[in-house]
Amino acid sequence: MVSRAGFASLLGASFLLLLLRGAEPLGFSHRPMTAGDELSAAPSRYLTREERWLSQRLDHFSPTDHRQFNQRYFEFLDYHDDPTGPVFLRICGESSCDGLPNDYLAVIAKKFGAAVVTPEHRYYGKSSPFDSLTTDNLRFLSSKQALFDLAVFRQYYQEKLNSQYNRSAGFDNPWFVFGVSYSGALSAWFRLKFPHLTCGSLASSGVVLAVYNFTDFDKQVGESAGPQCKAALQEITRLVDEQLRLDSHSVKALFGADSLKNDGDFLFLLADAAATTFQYGNPDALCSPLSNAKKKGESLVETYAHFVKDYFIKKLGTTVSSYDQEYLKETTPDDSSSRLWWFQVCSEVAYFQVAPKNDSVRSAQLNTRYNLDLCKNVYGEGVYPDVFMTNLYYGGTSIAASKIVFTNGSQDPWRHASKQNSSEDMPSYIIKCSNCGHGTDLRGCPQLPFRIEGDSSNCTSPEAVNTVRKQIVKHIDLWLSQCHEPTRAW
Repeated sequence: MVSRAGFASLLGASFLLLLLRGAEPLGFSHRPMTAGDELSAAPSRYLTREERWLSQRLDHFSPTDHRQFNQRYFEFLDYHDDPTGPVFLRICGESSCDGLPNDYLAVIAKKFGAAVVTPEHRYYGKSSPFDSLTTDNLRFLSSKQALFDLAVFRQYYQEKLNSQYNRSAGFDNPWFVFGVSYSGALSAWFRLKFPHLTCGSLASSGVVLAVYNFTDFDKQVGESAGPQCKAALQEITRLVDEQLRLDSHSVKALFGADSLKNDGDFLFLLADAAATTFQYGNPDALCSPLSNAKKKGESLVETYAHFVKDYFIKKLGTTVSSYDQEYLKETTPDDSSSRLWWFQVCSEVAYFQVAPKNDSVRSAQLNTRYNLDLCKNVYGEGVYPDVFMTNLYYGGTSIAASKIVFTNGSQDPWRHASKQNSSEDMPSYIIKCSNCGHGTDLRGCPQLPFRIEGDSSNCTSPEAVNTVRKQIVKHIDLWLSQCHEPTRAW
């Protein structure tokens, strides 16, 4: 997904990247945050955390490179009473995958008696082929390699089930694929590239469109904020830009971010802090204190600084260092998710969250040049996002596939990189409510912090969420019934 935080994410976490810098806690708005991003260590938030492993090829496209790495995955079989029943493949995205989250997918799996499995994305978490994440070592990190990882995993796990149940090699369970944010895009792309390996896919907030200058992201932040909150944020941006020119150290220190020497990195942190509240369904956490400050004649900048430190950094677990290009350059960082996701951004999908020319919420200093300079500074010459080729390869929002459900929250800035128009074989739903954001269909409201079983009771319109959920279940039921017989392999 990735505002930086939100990137994670769509994309992705991670909060612990937040995103995004942060999965994606990310919260980085720069990346879309994925499932692993918002999960804490509380066991109740997971169906399982028991690690399992398989060997993956490092390069699926080379006939001579036979190197392998260990990929972590998780399985949950408690609902799989019928050995011929469906297998739900949940894709982990741009963050460490530390277990199977107990969100609304668990409810769906129980309804269908499905096994649930989730492999960790290559390079993230414990599934890294290399100890040192040099730019040269990152050349095998791409969505294309990840899709082949999923295909290999799918075949590996099917064979594992056949062995477990003493079945012939030709037996094939019906499979269905799920993903949120960047992993939502992977879910759609998996159905596109490997239609014989899944009966269908759910692309929740699936960011299938690579975007070079993603100005619609900031525009949606303004729309989701509403006129008064948007105006307050724009005033804050103007004042901070001015204070940066006069005394950059003091204003950065006010936000607890004086370690960020690059002004652009600091401004990205501030932009993400605002975007994250709308992306993950917590608009009141930001707009209410700004409204109160405005009424009382208090400093908007100081009020926003308090929000950034108390909510974005402390409550969501965002690390300031994850916005620091010098930290992103480290090849053995404590938290590798930000460096990894930014590489995917800089080499494949862009999602540059730049300021629109007019009526921008974020600083005009967050432009294309800032992003390109970041890519060059962090990864060196030659790393560039060829979004034309990415969209040519996958189709963007004109993806020529079938049996994919696309869902998006009305307030989520990332929805403008998703498929929002329905077609006969690819229905698309916008979940409309004032706190419906990234992955609302599976996460509930707010999308952060984590909601057990994707509880929708705190959504401003639970009915809107539950109506779309019923449609998702309906499509899964239909497409599973239309899928190949479980005893016949395609």
